[in-house]
Amino acid sequence: MMDARGILGKLRHDVALSADELTWVAGALADGRLSAAQAGAFAMGVCRNGLNEAGRVALTRAMCASGHVLSWTLDKPVLDKHSTGGVGDCVSLVLAPALAVCGAYVPMISGRGLGHTGGTLDKLEAIPGVTVMLDEARLREVVQRVGCAIVGATGDIAPADRRLYAVRDVTSTVDSLDLITASILSKKLAAGLDGLVLDVKVGSGAFMKDIGAARALAQALVGTANAAGCPTQAVISDMSQPLVPSLGNALEVAEVMRVLTGEQTGGIVDLCGALGGGLLARAGLADDADAGARQIVGAIADGRAAERFGAMIAALGGPLRFAEDWQRFLPKATVVREVAAVSGGTVQAIDGEALGNAVVDLGGGRVVESDPVDPAVGLARVVRVGARVEKGQPLAVIHAARPAQADRAAQAVRDAITLGAGDVAVPELILERVG
Repeated sequence: MMDARGILGKLRHDVALSADELTWVAGALADGRLSAAQAGAFAMGVCRNGLNEAGRVALTRAMCASGHVLSWTLDKPVLDKHSTGGVGDCVSLVLAPALAVCGAYVPMISGRGLGHTGGTLDKLEAIPGVTVMLDEARLREVVQRVGCAIVGATGDIAPADRRLYAVRDVTSTVDSLDLITASILSKKLAAGLDGLVLDVKVGSGAFMKDIGAARALAQALVGTANAAGCPTQAVISDMSQPLVPSLGNALEVAEVMRVLTGEQTGGIVDLCGALGGGLLARAGLADDADAGARQIVGAIADGRAAERFGAMIAALGGPLRFAEDWQRFLPKATVVREVAAVSGGTVQAIDGEALGNAVVDLGGGRVVESDPVDPAVGLARVVRVGARVEKGQPLAVIHAARPAQADRAAQAVRDAITLGAGDVAVPELILERVG
C-alpha cells in the first residue's frame, strides 16, 4: 500500500518513482491527503533530483486527471497556445481570434500576472464588464458560438497543480523543469485539446535568460505533451526587449487593438503567424506552416480577427462595440509623463524584467496574490533596441496614479535602458522551432 513517507523516502534517495506512485501523489495533493510539509518535501525532492522522462509524463497526466477534463464534440479542431511569460507579450489576445477565423475552436485557459510578467486575464479585465471566470456550460456556449474564449481555470481543473503551485512559490522550487512542465501542461491538457503550440520566451524580460535553458524547457514541454497524447510544437522567441512597446494591462490592450485594426504591424504579427501557422498545418487546417502563417496574417490584416475579438469581448460581458470604439472604453491614468533621456546614444540593451517590476510598482501587477491591480497604469512608447535617442528625447511614457509613483518609475526606466555609442545588432524575434 502506498503512502507519502515511502514515496518521499524513494525520492530522497534518488530512486525513480513509478507512474502509480506519481498518480497517488497527484491525487493526494488534490484531496488533501498530502500535508503541506509533505507537498513541500515532494517539490524539493523533484527540484533536487529530478524526474526521468517517463516520470515527467506520468506526473503531468496524473495532475491533469486530478480534476475535470473537458471533452468536445465539435466539427473543427480544438487548438490552443501557451506562453512561458514575458513583458509586453499580448500575443494571446491577437492569436486566439485569428485562429478562430481560420476554422479552429480555441478554449484558451489563461492565467494572471506572475512576478514581473503581465497576465492575459488581467489584460482582458482592463476592458469594462469583462468576466473571465465562466462555468463549463457558459464556456462551451461561448466557444461554440464565437469560436474562441479566453478564460481562467475553474476550481476543478487540475486541482493538484493549484496545490503544488502554491507550495512551490514558498519553497523556492519554482524553477524545476519537471514541475514547470507538469504545471503548464496539466492545465492545458485538461482543456481537451487537439493541438497546442508553445511560445517559450528567452531574454531579459523572460523567466528563462539563456537559450540553453529555454531550449531544454521547450524540448521537455513538447516531448511530454506529445507523449501524453496532445500534438504539440514550440517556438523559442526573443524577449530581450518588450514584444510591443507598452507594458501594463489597458496599454497592452490598446496595442492589441492597433494591431487588429491595421494601425500597427511588425513583430507581434510575425510571431502570431509563426505560432499559428504550424498549429493550423498540424491540425489539417492549412497545407503547411507557411500557408498557415499566411492565413493567420491575412485574418489580422483584413479585420476579421478584430471582428471576432469584439464578439468574444461582448460574449464575456464587455462592450458590444468594443472593437469599433475601443479608445472610449479603456481606463486612463491620471498622471502621464515622458521619461527624458539624460544623454544621447543608441539603445544597446533593455532590462525587461526591471521594466516589468516598475509596472508592478506602479500598481499594474501583484506582489502578493491578493493585491489589487490598477488596469490603467504602465509604460508606453518604450524605445527599441538599436534606436538612436538624443538627449531630452523620451525613453518611454509613464502612466501612473500618483506623481510619486511616476518619479520612481522614471528612475527605473532610465536604469533599465542602456545607451551607448555605435550600432547594435537588433535581435531576431523567432530564434528556434522545436517539434
